[in-house]
Amino acid sequence: MSRNHKEDQSNEIEALESIYYSEMEVLETDPFHKFSITIGTEQYNAEEESSGMACKLVFTYTPSYPDQAPDVSIEDPVNMEELYETKLLEHLKNIIDENIGMEMIFSLVSSAQEWLNERWDDYKLHEEEERARKLYESEEAERKKFEGTRVTVESFLKWRTEFEESTGIAAKREKNSDSKKLTGRELFMRDTTLNESDIKFLLEAGESIENVKIDETLFQDIGDLELGDDDDDDSDDEDWVPGADDD
Repeated sequence: MSRNHKEDQSNEIEALESIYYSEMEVLETDPFHKFSITIGTEQYNAEEESSGMACKLVFTYTPSYPDQAPDVSIEDPVNMEELYETKLLEHLKNIIDENIGMEMIFSLVSSAQEWLNERWDDYKLHEEEERARKLYESEEAERKKFEGTRVTVESFLKWRTEFEESTGIAAKREKNSDSKKLTGRELFMRDTTLNESDIKFLLEAGESIENVKIDETLFQDIGDLELGDDDDDDSDDEDWVPGADDD
């Protein structure tokens, strides 16, 4: 007894309408049924298209369906790259080959729905990884702004030389080194540490400054001193020793 394909197709259409009553739309009935069923990921919201993937699976019965494969196409894809459309059709073809001889539209829709959810999970994971990568790169770039360049002895010496030249410090140092050197008398007159050390010595010996007796005969009368001019020869100043005769 031959199989009545028309009757099998009509019975399947009736069952599909009861299952997908809000997602299914019959497009043609003659010569064969053509209908669409809308599928979407669990997160899909028609009012917020960025929240998931969706598309319409369009089926057209062939004369001897289900002993013959139905025609399947995809319409109105949402957030689906062209590659996804191609991959989904390949996936459905494999399901069709496994179910030849049996009513298969329900199996095809269920399998397509599951496949779409998996692809959306992959998409969200990739999106999250990409967001984390960009955040890491941004934080690294910001950190390097404050990290600066590591200093070595060579880089520091180079920097110091360039800094001193740009600020004029090097020129001042050279100028100071070429200026007149201090004479022995000038060094003595500027060195107050000798006075401080003498006073400290007396205090440690138990003598107060008021009780120190000075032998005035050790010093020449102030009127006998000959004060040299500021322009005295440098060689005389360098030979001058404190306490020596100035005559």
